[in-house]
Amino acid sequence: MKKLSVLIFILSLFSCKNKTPQQSNSEKLNQIAENYVRLCLNIGEYDADFVDAYYGPDSLKPTLSKQDSFPKKFFLASIDSLINQLNDFNSETNDTLKQRADFLQKQLIACSRRVKIFSGEYASFDDESKELFGVVAPNYPESHFQTLIHELDSILPGKGNFIDRYQQLANHFIIPKEKLDTVFKTSIAECRKRTKEHYSLPSNESFVLEFVTDKPWSGYNWYKGNYQSVIQVNTDLQIFIDRAIDIGSHESYPGHHVYNMLLEKNIYHDKGWAEISVYLLFSPQSLIAEGSANYGIDLAFPGNEKNIFTKNVLLPLAGLDTNGLDTYYKAFEIRGELNYARNEVARGLVNGTMNEEEALRWLKDYGLMNDESAKNSIRFIRHYREYVINYNYGKDLVKNYIESSAGNDQSIDERWKLFEKLLSNEVTPEELMRTNQ
Repeated sequence: MKKLSVLIFILSLFSCKNKTPQQSNSEKLNQIAENYVRLCLNIGEYDADFVDAYYGPDSLKPTLSKQDSFPKKFFLASIDSLINQLNDFNSETNDTLKQRADFLQKQLIACSRRVKIFSGEYASFDDESKELFGVVAPNYPESHFQTLIHELDSILPGKGNFIDRYQQLANHFIIPKEKLDTVFKTSIAECRKRTKEHYSLPSNESFVLEFVTDKPWSGYNWYKGNYQSVIQVNTDLQIFIDRAIDIGSHESYPGHHVYNMLLEKNIYHDKGWAEISVYLLFSPQSLIAEGSANYGIDLAFPGNEKNIFTKNVLLPLAGLDTNGLDTYYKAFEIRGELNYARNEVARGLVNGTMNEEEALRWLKDYGLMNDESAKNSIRFIRHYREYVINYNYGKDLVKNYIESSAGNDQSIDERWKLFEKLLSNEVTPEELMRTNQ
């Protein structure tokens, strides 16, 4: 009886009866948004990865302890109920309401798929990608990566196995562990300075930088609300000099820290839209978040500027010389295209068409990872499944979205302006795709 009463109580949160004829469409949508937040936070009581951040009111948080077993059917029914309520907005003439309802619908579709995955009900890699993140990443054959490897091989110095030559070049730029704090803080400070040249950030914004171990990821931003973040860097693996900029910018400026701040200020505080206060990791929003965070690196350091800053500032701080840096960064550009190999590994592992031995070969041969990094990448894929597509395909979609929208004005200032607009609104992957078609 206790379990039944709890479910009835929670179910009442999503009942259509709480809508009255006197409510405007805006009020109805606000109510649906609050119920969406309640539902997400309840699911998050069971699935620790489900809610990545929440900065809304305590009144929407779960007030009841979770049940002994995962109430899958109840959660799926609640999701369907909210989606059905949002269907009423399909013919909405107010573009703002329609766009907001569309955002919520796509987030809820992702909720449904994640609930199924969490309970052991799986689909194919592409089907899960579509429902979770709103897109299907392109599929590349092994020959595609072999062509890129041949290009890379031609620019690497020395003779012999190209992987060994690449690792020999890269190992020259490993940041000593005792220098990590200084190098990362300097890099993030530069990212912040460059971002503030274009954006006015909240006066109280700040972050805490932590170095951690035993994680499947290389870096993570834990957004705490009120414009505060905890940025963590995993030191299990060797960290190369370029990663000080990439991880630093991706997790902070103009990456995740800025993205979450702009959403909190412009949507949650200024507009009062409750749904944005909960960030779901496995949702279309993550394609925007990861894609924009990776594109933001190139926005902050356009052209050769990352190379220049590394050479003039970061390498001296790390106690490393600059020999081979130009070649390293040329190789790094090709490696960016090779990053899609990780998608194919994830696709193979999720679909059961690739075993772990083959996955390791792909990650080392085409991902240019050492054995340690390749094993950690597989650990990431086992845990996060299709999430890997957000980093590369997400970046490409954001890049094309920004640069297509800029039209003839391809100035850096215009790109920063469009980038801020993207980070400040409830944009869906479908909108990115429309621009990319």
